[in-house]
Amino acid sequence: MVDILRDQEAAIYLVQDLVAKARPFTRGALLELHSILTRHQPTTIAVDQFGNRMEVPLRRGAFKEYPNNPKRPDGSIHEYAPPEHVASEVDNLLEWLNSYADQNPLLVSAWLHHRFTQIHPFQDGNGRVARVITTMVLLKAGLLPLVVDRGMRTDYIGALESADQGSLESLTNIFAALEKNAILQALSLDVEAEQRAEKSLTGAVIESLELKFNKRRQVRRQELLGVNAVAERLRLIASESVERGLQDLTRKVFLREERPEVRVTEGGPDRGNSHWYKFEVTRLNEALVSKKWINFSEGHYFVKAAVRYEKTRLVFVVSFHHIGRELTGVMEATAFLLLETFDEAEEDVLIRGERVGSDVIPSCLEPFVITWTTEAEKVEAAFLRWLDHSLAIAMKEWGDKL
Repeated sequence: MVDILRDQEAAIYLVQDLVAKARPFTRGALLELHSILTRHQPTTIAVDQFGNRMEVPLRRGAFKEYPNNPKRPDGSIHEYAPPEHVASEVDNLLEWLNSYADQNPLLVSAWLHHRFTQIHPFQDGNGRVARVITTMVLLKAGLLPLVVDRGMRTDYIGALESADQGSLESLTNIFAALEKNAILQALSLDVEAEQRAEKSLTGAVIESLELKFNKRRQVRRQELLGVNAVAERLRLIASESVERGLQDLTRKVFLREERPEVRVTEGGPDRGNSHWYKFEVTRLNEALVSKKWINFSEGHYFVKAAVRYEKTRLVFVVSFHHIGRELTGVMEATAFLLLETFDEAEEDVLIRGERVGSDVIPSCLEPFVITWTTEAEKVEAAFLRWLDHSLAIAMKEWGDKL
């Protein structure tokens, strides 16, 4: 008995690895599980091709060599998978199990339990292995292990018979009832207080689901916020490219002594100035035929480039802003310019750094869209082409004003 308990303890360690996904559940893991659970069982009973019962060495961690079809009380034979089909049937079982990972765990555990017993892949120890892998599925789903009481054996066998006929309902109901009892016992609730326990259990399940979905929402939110990193990378690219373009303009168009200064500023939550140009971006959006919902509650990034000649200043802005009432993981870049002219009375305003209002002039034909799945390096060339067109429009508008 002590050896059996030690074998079961060793099996638990393996199941813990499988539940924690430290190891995948493969054919090799299944064979190792059988080897552990039968470590202290040297022999078993098999039936040869003539129907003779004989004692044979138990091949631990190996599939059966002999048929192991039991005889029913009425004398009929219950057929399990023949030895030559076991390996392929087990491989199919494991493949299907992986595909059912997102399904109801009670239904999956009932299906796995029945399908495994239908195959009966080992000469002996199939029941022990079936119970352990069923527990593995439930533990992965955050549920408790099931223990089939001897008093339920008749119902259990009947449920397996129904499953043989294609209906998992009875077996699933048994597993659900056992899981309910296990949870009630874990909560230290007695049978007389079951009605109260139902309410407590419902509350516990609701709380568990709330935590689960909140965690899922947080994970999803972090995924969608990945678009901010793309915007930050494109902001840097835009800053460098726009500065080069305007410096090239001033160098080639103006004499050295009259060459205007080019100033480039980056904006965003990481710069403490993400509120800049929200009004202009909103006005620009309202002028579009296909208006979008701009979500400034999430990160807003921009690049501002300013160059002034005499009384006319060009302010060229590239804005990266979120689209959608909720966080969607989608941002678009738009470009616009402000052409500002100053008289003598407005000089002190400019010196103090306050922005003088002017019309918002679009300088892009259409927005440049990025998402949380966008890889900045893969769209860099396309973004630079879009930016070049936008800056060219801004330069022309400024040149017309000079």
